Amino acid sequence: MAQPCVVLIGRPIWKNRAAALLRRRGFALVCYESQRGYVSRLAADQPALIIVDGAQPDAEFWITTARSSPASRRIPVVAVAGASATRQAALDAGANFALSPASLAADLSPILADHARVQPEAERRALLAECDQSLPPQAIEAIRLFNAGEYYRQHDLLEALWMEESGPVRSLYQAILQVGIAYYQVARNNRKGALKMLLRARQWLAILPDVCRGVDVAQLRADVDRVQAALEATTDSKMAAFDHALLRPVTLAHTDP
Repeated sequence: MAQPCVVLIGRPIWKNRAAALLRRRGFALVCYESQRGYVSRLAADQPALIIVDGAQPDAEFWITTARSSPASRRIPVVAVAGASATRQAALDAGANFALSPASLAADLSPILADHARVQPEAERRALLAECDQSLPPQAIEAIRLFNAGEYYRQHDLLEALWMEESGPVRSLYQAILQVGIAYYQVARNNRKGALKMLLRARQWLAILPDVCRGVDVAQLRADVDRVQAALEATTDSKMAAFDHALLRPVTLAHTDP
């Protein structure tokens, strides 16, 4: 399992203090400065927490964008600012917490412990155990439909499975069905809709092992990366020429007998 990370927005003077605290808690620090591709980066990095320098002029952008996108709105946002009015403005913009630099060391640790978006170890073990089992017939049929380009029909089957399944393996069904709907949007030349669904799918793909119930999840992640990059490199007006060969089938991993 990859080391969980925390995203820091800006270059505050308290950056080193935050980095040291995060290291002690087992988190890597990833710094964002450019607004370009913000949500896409969050979807790829899947941080446990976002820390925003609330004193920077564009703090509201970083907070509201993260909190409003389906791909990132589950990630807690902490704003850090010296002025109480600035902290209140951050809360009004949607930050979950607002701290002063002086209280960072005391207040950030309990926030990480109680609210950081990290998969619990017990849930991780349960997911790995469930991933070792075989795909049910309904999922096999859904993948067949996916690979035949019947993206809407695969959605209905996997959604039913997702609703019936109470264990963490339901993330597998959620991921595949959302990738399928993204491909469906590509087929309809709906670039924005496709990107939206791929970003949603990433949060489920991120927590899955490379192989789950025989599905090659690592390959599916790589396929999503390629499709997303191609969509981001094109425009709405050029979608009719999009390379549909990028919409690769869901594959089953090869295992030794």
